[in-house]
Amino acid sequence: MRIKCDYVAQSALYTVKPPGQRWVWMNFESPSHSPGLRSLAGNLFNWTLSYRADSDVFVPYGSLYPRTHPSDPPLGLAAPLARKRGLVAWVVSNWDERQARVRYYHQLSQHVAVDVFGRSGPGRPVPNIGLLHTVARYKFYLAFENSQHLDYITEKFWRNALLAGTVPVVLGPNRANYERFLPRGAFIHVDDFPSASSLAAYLLFLDRNPSVYRRYFNWRRSFAVHIISFWDEPWCRVCQAVQTAGDRPKSIGNLAHWFER
Repeated sequence: MRIKCDYVAQSALYTVKPPGQRWVWMNFESPSHSPGLRSLAGNLFNWTLSYRADSDVFVPYGSLYPRTHPSDPPLGLAAPLARKRGLVAWVVSNWDERQARVRYYHQLSQHVAVDVFGRSGPGRPVPNIGLLHTVARYKFYLAFENSQHLDYITEKFWRNALLAGTVPVVLGPNRANYERFLPRGAFIHVDDFPSASSLAAYLLFLDRNPSVYRRYFNWRRSFAVHIISFWDEPWCRVCQAVQTAGDRPKSIGNLAHWFER
């Protein structure tokens, strides 16, 4: 049995599936950035592999795993609190005024200073010390997704915020969706506040109250962050799934209906 994995942008090129092949549709983009799905009907693919928890092969951008020995203090890679000189940072590479994240940034920045880094918009270059060590100097990071969809929680959250050791302020799927993958007290959700100004007031409150701010790191005593390794980890997950599934037949009849809902 042979296995073929293709990105959504490439998979529309294939119209004839050789006998004995098992095709896996692999995609790490959101539905908003996955064109051509409606042309991939007719049981073309056998399995799905994506960040979605209901995929046949679930490969999230990141995850938490239990520490062997509890850590105290629980800051991990983060700079000590005394060295966190900045308040709010955001790294963005694709600036689009139509996106919800950019609109929210404009509202938030009217009430609290946000240092923006990146190649577009008002961003300035990331310092030579690198993204993670730059973000680690800030108390908060805007982990704003480019679109809001089920389980679409990307490296902006797992790597840029959690691995760097700062507190993520998230804009993406709803709070309940985030809480499927990590503790409630590990992040701040924009939906928890009636306006950007009230969120800004809360961030300033945390800035003035270190003991309350430190509570957002309590989960780090028991858990550490795992970041997906592209692309070897997805390949390994597929091989494991094949060995587990054996010859049981399966196909995806309407890929767009599943992924876009």
